[in-house]
Amino acid sequence: MKIYNTLKKEKEDFKPIKENKVGIYFCGMTVQDSPHIGHLRAFLSGDLLRRYLEYKGYEVKYILNFTDIDDKIIKKAWEEKVDYREIAQRYEKEYFEVEKIMNIKPATFYPRATQHIDEIIKLIIILKEKGFAYESGGNVWYDVSKFENYGKLSGKKQDELLEGARVEPDPTKFDPLDFSLWKKRKENEPYFYSPFGEGRPGWHIECSAMSMKYLGESFDIHGGGQDLIFPHHENEIAQSEGATGKEFVRYWFHNAPLNFKGEKMSKSLGIFVKVLDIVKEINPNVLRFFLLKSHYRSPIEYEDSLIYEAKSGWERIENFINKGEIKEIDIKSPEIKEYLKKFEEYMDDDLNTPKVFSLIFELVRLGNIYYEKNDERFLEIKSLIILILKILGFSNFDKKVERKLIDDLLNIIIEVRQKLREEKRFYLSDKIREDLKNLGIILEDKKEGTSYRIL
Repeated sequence: MKIYNTLKKEKEDFKPIKENKVGIYFCGMTVQDSPHIGHLRAFLSGDLLRRYLEYKGYEVKYILNFTDIDDKIIKKAWEEKVDYREIAQRYEKEYFEVEKIMNIKPATFYPRATQHIDEIIKLIIILKEKGFAYESGGNVWYDVSKFENYGKLSGKKQDELLEGARVEPDPTKFDPLDFSLWKKRKENEPYFYSPFGEGRPGWHIECSAMSMKYLGESFDIHGGGQDLIFPHHENEIAQSEGATGKEFVRYWFHNAPLNFKGEKMSKSLGIFVKVLDIVKEINPNVLRFFLLKSHYRSPIEYEDSLIYEAKSGWERIENFINKGEIKEIDIKSPEIKEYLKKFEEYMDDDLNTPKVFSLIFELVRLGNIYYEKNDERFLEIKSLIILILKILGFSNFDKKVERKLIDDLLNIIIEVRQKLREEKRFYLSDKIREDLKNLGIILEDKKEGTSYRIL
């Protein structure tokens, strides 16, 4: 299996530190507002990686954090005149609603920054002792000049680093690139006690402390959106490797942004679409299909027309699954096994989902031919598609109880309609057929009897 490593700027063979065990830390939300579809793209990318690694037999420890104290959370709390924790808990709860609706596998742990103040303080103390950090004016800053390889993840030069660093202007730091590890308490802000004085942690130090607590000083994969490469992930490397002297992360995994009218979907820019609003109108499987049918490293444009195009594509897959018997069987045919091998080859190539979905539609086309011929390979193809969809995280598309109930109800309706036709009550029998057609159910009268198909 190869995955693209942002640090090396190329696809690399994946080899975990411990045989058959993988540690993944994925940057979660700053819980200042509702999860939007841009967040969802990142979380589905991480979910896809994790699910496929588990399919390949790895035991995955998956960490998803919450940044639950931040300037924007505090600002929102001031505006609403509530405790900052109320804001954080509100949107954390919304994340879990989205996670459940979208069938994202629960993380092994969900660390919160405010629950790891001790670990953060200990890490800052180590950085101070090793000369990577300094106190000034009640703040603690990381001295970027002391870390030799600063910029190795983003590949940026000094002037580019300054431009993208979200520089915090402050007369207490030595260099504009230096970033905060501990922020001095300000009036009317929440604070914690520390050897450096009352205050709160900087953003970057939180993730270093939490990831190393749960996964160790060196671990396999760190993920997040491409917008986090610099400065957030760059600073995590500087902090963590400065403190331990060890390689922090082997593989850096980043998904491309989701854009809205050419602009990156972002809460700070006020450009975002809430996931909980979308799923009121769009099937979660359609939304997952829309986000996964593009490669995770390719930008996506969010447009209603593209959502409805995805809806049409997903319905084509789902309609095929709903044909024939409601059962899954073992795949024995060499031809179908070869398709499974192709699926694995595509996923092994940096999770190439566009090729996977092309394969699925090829299987649907072939499966329809076998269905018309009553060829037993139809069920094998159907079983393979269901297996692939489950690996990709789709859900509720093969509920056998519900489908059996639909079959039983439609067969009763067909029997009633047949009796009406025998009694020459054609007005009622035709009305049943038209009403079902309006619901997307087509009745087909043949010599051997009436059958139905669902559009």
